[in-house]
Amino acid sequence: MKKVRTPLFPTYAQAAALMKASTGTPPKAVRDMITAIHDQTGTPQNPVDWSDPDTWIIERLQGDHEALALKIWQTDGHVMNPRHSYGSWMFINNYALMEADGEGRWQPSERGEKFLKGDEATLRQVDDEEGLLAVLELLSGFEMAKRSDLLPEWMSYLHKVSNFASESSCKTTLHQRLSNLVDRGLVERQGNRYQISPTGLSWLKGSLPERPDDPRKAIIDGVNRYNQQQKQQLRDYLGKMDPYQFEALIGELLRTMGYEDVEVTKASGDKGVDVVGSVQVGITTITEVVQVKRQQGSITRPVVDQLRGALPYHKAIRGTLITLGKFASSCEQAALFPGAAPITLIDGERLIEMLIENQVGIRKSRPVELLELDTSTFEVSEEMAT
Repeated sequence: MKKVRTPLFPTYAQAAALMKASTGTPPKAVRDMITAIHDQTGTPQNPVDWSDPDTWIIERLQGDHEALALKIWQTDGHVMNPRHSYGSWMFINNYALMEADGEGRWQPSERGEKFLKGDEATLRQVDDEEGLLAVLELLSGFEMAKRSDLLPEWMSYLHKVSNFASESSCKTTLHQRLSNLVDRGLVERQGNRYQISPTGLSWLKGSLPERPDDPRKAIIDGVNRYNQQQKQQLRDYLGKMDPYQFEALIGELLRTMGYEDVEVTKASGDKGVDVVGSVQVGITTITEVVQVKRQQGSITRPVVDQLRGALPYHKAIRGTLITLGKFASSCEQAALFPGAAPITLIDGERLIEMLIENQVGIRKSRPVELLELDTSTFEVSEEMAT
């Protein structure tokens, strides 16, 4: 049986919401509602704002279609925008999670009841058949990974087990499954990077069959431990640096990232600004100012306000705060205050990631080549021989 069968793959919460909302409804009525939504294309003069279901459902649908769409939207705290019901519809049918009763109305099947209750065996089986376990296994070999880091091995996996072949379809299936895993807390996302969570590692371990010792796993585990040690050494070194050296390091980071005219300001008279640089945004070059805080504790809102107040002095339209510590929640609110110049907040964890990504203060060694048997070559040879 082929794996990774469901395109437009939903989160399990979305599928569960559709199942609950459509219970007691003929499956044809659900399909007709999906078609009615799909037909709402809108026009340039009257576009559809799909982000606001409370509005578009009432404006665009009528009768039973409107009632069912509202019910889907209101189930389980708005986890399912009815606009995206088709993916859940396909998923539900692929796994026979709903079935028609004697009156032709949809009811959860035995498997569907287990799915709704979060039965581990049921979820693990679906995870395996839809490639989610494969994604977790790929992520377990990285500390943090972008989708592009996972894509080559994910494509190789899909070519072996599924009908997905094009790069675009492989990218889409990977993105959807990562979204599912993030929603369930099995994967953590930071910006455009993903990391398997402790819960995800436990889930993966409990889902995989017992295997003989795999030397590749030992290599990966060893590399991860070594990289963690190097990251900790980098963090410790940054914490002990002279403040001005630390500011100079941030200046070098900006240059590596493509900033021009980077200047580390003097110790006084800088209005709270430590580094100034210009960066190309689209077709416009803008000036950005950076304030660096080497402290390990939490930064509070007055620091954000101080940096924003210094922007006109440097003719800058945005600023960045960088710290080895963390930011108080009041900082996050102030950083993107409506109508005010934006302030980007970079805490210690994100700074470490940026230094590694741009190889400033740390470098990536040459990768190790691993040989792997490709049995598909022998299968082709056998076919030609017969």
